[in-house]
Amino acid sequence: MAKALGSWSAMRRYLEEEMLAGSLRGRVQYSCTTFKNMDGCHVFEIRIDGKTAQQFSFDMVASRVYEGVRPIDKNEFWQGLWNEKKKAFIDRRFFDDMDFAAALREYRSLPITSSMHSGNPLVRMFAVLDRRMGKRTLLALAETLNSQPEWLRYFYKLRMRAEHILCDV
Repeated sequence: MAKALGSWSAMRRYLEEEMLAGSLRGRVQYSCTTFKNMDGCHVFEIRIDGKTAQQFSFDMVASRVYEGVRPIDKNEFWQGLWNEKKKAFIDRRFFDDMDFAAALREYRSLPITSSMHSGNPLVRMFAVLDRRMGKRTLLALAETLNSQPEWLRYFYKLRMRAEHILCDV
């Protein structure tokens, strides 16, 4: 997964040093963890001020889909997981490592204006943290704050506060 994006250290440097808004430098960190015997799955994480703000992993998606419920057999597990994952992606509730990697590839291939208005909230998350997004654009995006998924509002507010735009959001 991370290999498809190039080396993770280069990608992290790109996100944290080249593209991150100056007002957030040193506050936002990206990480990628791979565990042995996980069939190539990763845990992507975004930390703000040293605390986990959002995680993207297959395990997290499965645990949210099956909170407090244990499927009877393997087939039931996989069928339910894929059905719920499709619904969750449509509802923009939670995402796994593959979604994160795909959004990162999309973000890197688009101009900032396209990223800001992407149908994928993960791409919009990268865009709102991007140094190329100016204060006037952020101010205009404040009007869309309530239409964003709840988890994404956190990143919008983080950036707006860091830029001293709408300190009361």
